[in-house]
Amino acid sequence: MFDYKLLEALACVVHEQGFDKASQKLHITQSAVSQRIKLLEDQVGQVLVTRMVPPQATRDGKRLLKHYMQVKSLEADLERTMETKGEKSFQVFPIGINADSLATWFFPAITQFLKDHSVLLDLKVDDQDETHKMLRNGEVSGCISSEKSSVQGCRVTTIGTMNYRLAATKNFVKQYFSQGLDEQSVQAAPAVIFNRKDDLHNMAFKKLFKKNIKNIPINYVPSSEKFARMIMDGLAYGMIPDLQGLEHIRSGLLVDIVPSCHIKVKLYWHRWSLRSKLMDDFSRSIVKNAMIC
Repeated sequence: MFDYKLLEALACVVHEQGFDKASQKLHITQSAVSQRIKLLEDQVGQVLVTRMVPPQATRDGKRLLKHYMQVKSLEADLERTMETKGEKSFQVFPIGINADSLATWFFPAITQFLKDHSVLLDLKVDDQDETHKMLRNGEVSGCISSEKSSVQGCRVTTIGTMNYRLAATKNFVKQYFSQGLDEQSVQAAPAVIFNRKDDLHNMAFKKLFKKNIKNIPINYVPSSEKFARMIMDGLAYGMIPDLQGLEHIRSGLLVDIVPSCHIKVKLYWHRWSLRSKLMDDFSRSIVKNAMIC
């Protein structure tokens, strides 16, 4: 039987990304947090968290972290069914999500759910290819991912498909792609890419040129809103989702540079296979209300 005060310390160190922040969250000293982690490690006979900045859960630490989070979720569901009138407690949902979903359809899809339930979100943002790892590592209880295969102990549901296209303003296209988009022009035109994990630009080039194009000038802008703003301000061209760019393409503000080179990213909702009415309702809101095809 685990001492859940010790597991709570492990979860706080990992989620708060530090022993000092964990101590503030738990209202105990940093030394007490370290002692709890050490006692838990002594009990299981394994190192559970690396002493780096920020601390990272080891393989065994991730297993314990996932167990603790699932137990807390079940407890919260039980408490909710036993609450007396007037009492209200919040359940925290740690969710992995890609930046484009967060910037477009996610909040409209869950707004009513958040109004109807006592839920707090702990959103962890990364590329749609990376969020799946968060679920596998026990960092989140659900994630939006482009990965189709489910994690053991989890279930997966198709959300829809986000369509991306290379877009730029008319003046940008006139300046850099007046003769069309080819290998020479893309090595002269400034592109915008979300971050170094974002492979959409390369996917478009592979589709268009049948190979990677190296040494192109790149702006890395890890914000969906600022990413789109940079394109609309005529400072760069890039892969923009239809939920952000299609209206501007139809109005003439932006140009779909290569209509034959769209990239479709299918998104899936992954969640623990726990019997939780609250998680069921949350999942239903995401799948039903997502404004993607």
